[in-house]
Amino acid sequence: MSVRRPLVNLFQVISLVMGLVAVGLLSAITTMHFAIHGAEVQVPALKGMTVADARSQTSGLGLNLAVDNRYYSSNVAAGHILTQSPPAGTVVRREWRVRVSESLGPQKVEVPDTVGTDERMAALNLRRMGLAIGTTARFPYAKAPEGIVLAQDPPAHAQGIEGPSINLLVAAPPEETPDGFVMPDFTGTPIVTAQAALDHVGLKSAPPTYVDVHVPPVGEGSAPPQIPQAPGSVIGQQPAAGSRVDQSAQVKFTVAR
Repeated sequence: MSVRRPLVNLFQVISLVMGLVAVGLLSAITTMHFAIHGAEVQVPALKGMTVADARSQTSGLGLNLAVDNRYYSSNVAAGHILTQSPPAGTVVRREWRVRVSESLGPQKVEVPDTVGTDERMAALNLRRMGLAIGTTARFPYAKAPEGIVLAQDPPAHAQGIEGPSINLLVAAPPEETPDGFVMPDFTGTPIVTAQAALDHVGLKSAPPTYVDVHVPPVGEGSAPPQIPQAPGSVIGQQPAAGSRVDQSAQVKFTVAR
């Protein structure tokens, strides 16, 4: 009897210690769960909000808002958000950076013609119009003085452009190694014009691919008629407009038949 009692007491002590350890582990796991999930938040829907309101809402959730890009939009008012990343509903940790693009509203300026002007004058003219310089590439060209703009993208008088920046191709001394070209947007341009433009800066084009295009029906009621693609005009290109290419690149055109 005297031997069994110490054994019983020992088992009771062990059971009590194990119970305390289990409670401690459960408490630690629970604490960690709340600590981890307490540091997570759900990204709110920001599209359509003003940047100021979006910044206020994300700041209240412990998130950082960054405006990465600004684009023209005929559907979203200026100062409102067009896109966001991560998308709404994504669970992220606090201090996460939410990237958005801001609408500039409808395009209100006409793209000026900078071809043939000095690079500095072109930059001043663009800034005066509320536009910015995008990518500037230099191309050795003996037929034009150094610093003269050889080409631009988007082209002069372009409508419906996406962003407020213009890419320039600038003449460099003939002995200078070219650092690349900015591929213009030839969509809608006659294939012969596009090929001549490439030849002008020393780029080569592959034999064009001709495809049949859909002829849209005449508009009904108040709907404006859709303008069909003109036969012989460019409807696709590779590399894409705005791409940086070098002198070894071969441009491939898809042309309406």
